[in-house]
Amino acid sequence: MAVKKLKPTSAGQRFRSAPTFEEITASKPEKSLLEPIKRTGGRNSQGHRTMRYIGGGHKKKYRVIDFKRNRFDAPATVLTIEYDPNRSARIALIQFEDQEKRYIIAPNGLKVGQVIVSGNSVAPEVGNALPLGSMPVGTIVHNIELTPGKGGQFARSAGAYAQLVAREGGKYAVLKMPSGEMRMVLATCIATVGVVSNASHMNVSLGKAGRRRWLGRRPRVRGVAMNPVDHPMGGGEGRSSGGQPRSRNGQFAKGLKTRNRNKHSEKLIISRRKK
Repeated sequence: MAVKKLKPTSAGQRFRSAPTFEEITASKPEKSLLEPIKRTGGRNSQGHRTMRYIGGGHKKKYRVIDFKRNRFDAPATVLTIEYDPNRSARIALIQFEDQEKRYIIAPNGLKVGQVIVSGNSVAPEVGNALPLGSMPVGTIVHNIELTPGKGGQFARSAGAYAQLVAREGGKYAVLKMPSGEMRMVLATCIATVGVVSNASHMNVSLGKAGRRRWLGRRPRVRGVAMNPVDHPMGGGEGRSSGGQPRSRNGQFAKGLKTRNRNKHSEKLIISRRKK
């Protein structure tokens, strides 16, 4: 999972870097686990543009991922490690003994032919999924449930992980999140052991504007480059900075607290992420 630097044969190649894909073992996805994706171009059902800077991009299909890992005590064999255009992490195709196939987020170190399993009393080894209450303190986990049975929501992107640091009275487990936040999660929530694969994704440099367009992202316009009618930071003579950084509707971008103090999960957060 390294990143290669390309020879500067053109202006677009000069600053470009790309993943080596050395861990990929299959070039075509499993057809039974594909679903179509309809592109919106940032427009709603009436055709009005509600999100800016979205449009174009390469055609792709969605890979149905098993975030729940709810087939307990059923061993599954890893068939392939594959590329997924919809996420930064790699995915793994697994097959159960009854021939059912599923995609999961591939953790770092998962190999083809390895047997993984989900359950309440399985070993806390890479790729296995088990409740937080059944893991030893200090375990590195990803794909963490927030609500039991809903499926993993935390730590799913490339290189992400959380650490189980303590338990609170048997009901809650204390996790150190990727952001540095210390948070209590129900001990019955399921998580997968290991670090998410493709940690070198953060080192990739797109190198040219066109490669960003392939991803479906249109050019983003700075607020200070707009006119006063279009943005609070627009207008002025020459390269004026635009004063206090703020959004298009006037909300301050730096320092303004927007979190609701009465939010249900407020009591589950032990310490905030580092600013």
